[in-house]
Amino acid sequence: MDQIVIRGGQRLKGRIPISGAKNAALTLLPCALLTDEPLTLRNLPRLADVDGFGHLLNQLGCSTTIEGSRPEDFGRVMTARTTTLTSTVAPYDIVRKMRASILVLGPLLARAGEATVSLPGGCAIGNRPIDLHLKALEAFGAQIELTSGYVKAVAPGGRLAGGKFTFPVVSVGATENALMAASLAKGTCVLENAAREPEIVDLCNCLVAMGAHVEGIGTETLTIEGVDRLHGATYRVMADRIEAGSYACAAVITEGDVELVGAKADEMEATLSALRQAGATVEETKTGIRVAMSGRAQPVTLSTAPYPGFATDMQAQFMAMATLGSGASLFTETIFENRYMHVPELARMGCDIDVRGRSAVVRGVDRLVGAPVMATDLRASMSLIIAGLAAQGTTEVNRVYHLDRGYERLEEKLQAVGADIERISAG
Repeated sequence: MDQIVIRGGQRLKGRIPISGAKNAALTLLPCALLTDEPLTLRNLPRLADVDGFGHLLNQLGCSTTIEGSRPEDFGRVMTARTTTLTSTVAPYDIVRKMRASILVLGPLLARAGEATVSLPGGCAIGNRPIDLHLKALEAFGAQIELTSGYVKAVAPGGRLAGGKFTFPVVSVGATENALMAASLAKGTCVLENAAREPEIVDLCNCLVAMGAHVEGIGTETLTIEGVDRLHGATYRVMADRIEAGSYACAAVITEGDVELVGAKADEMEATLSALRQAGATVEETKTGIRVAMSGRAQPVTLSTAPYPGFATDMQAQFMAMATLGSGASLFTETIFENRYMHVPELARMGCDIDVRGRSAVVRGVDRLVGAPVMATDLRASMSLIIAGLAAQGTTEVNRVYHLDRGYERLEEKLQAVGADIERISAG
């Protein structure tokens, strides 16, 4: 199994290109199931999850072709075409590896009038049920049955009828699934208390480019007027705000100065606010965002929340950044109940972190010491990389397949700004 080896203590300085967003790409890919015409996605990141989702699409009858990047993009170009659905079953052996696979449920139901999808897998960061996905689809007219570890959904008459659903709590994935399903409904579908993440906006804009009628984009109330068919489109995947925030934390902990090329400030305001709270210089440039730091980070008090609040996907990275801070920082995790699994691994490097239920107190220490550590999930992996960049000595990060799910060319990007980091392949 591959390993990332970091010899810490190097100040990061330079430009880091920000790839297309993993969370957006995995939402846009299933849109290819909604039409028999080609959907071309530009700026698609080279990630294990993207490749896995492409394989799932192939299983359903979607052909995919990949080209190299264009000058204005950092990622690849993929054209996906589902001339005919050859299957409406997303099997366990694929879905169990990646939670985002549940996002084929809505498109299959909309296009074929039926779908059978295995209950999903993904990172072990807590209980993430799909009940809101199913309730939203039921509100639009679907009949749902759970059997033998699969969700079976049927639209009587072949198409969803439309309806209204109010989310009791904000759910990004359920909003995405419901949006795609609603795009081909016979009537009007309304989603209230819908997620407002930039990735949701990206999905809405892609659907509109394909001929969907969506009102209220960027707000908590989305109204989708179903159409008879969608057409193909060419669409550029948004920049990854979580990747950008992760490298920003790396710049702060190493007292560096980096430009996050392609990052959009208006898509990551909560992260930038937290960086300023920590004492970093944050400013927009012509091509992205500059983050610079002099001295130790100031204490921060952060609580995760749905967008536009502080993202749960940034909690672990900020916690790592705070471990060398000048005082005590307080973190509260409100989204997932099991997202502090990186804490014991950070403790191996000399961090002082006290977890109390959903809260964690991080007391800054004078130094971190490199150690062998093990990644437990995607964002936890990045927290260990961030700590390793500032630690004295050598840090060995194991189980890096988690990193490969969400960070494109991580070692290459960090090497380019001065990090002493390399991947050692197993065997």
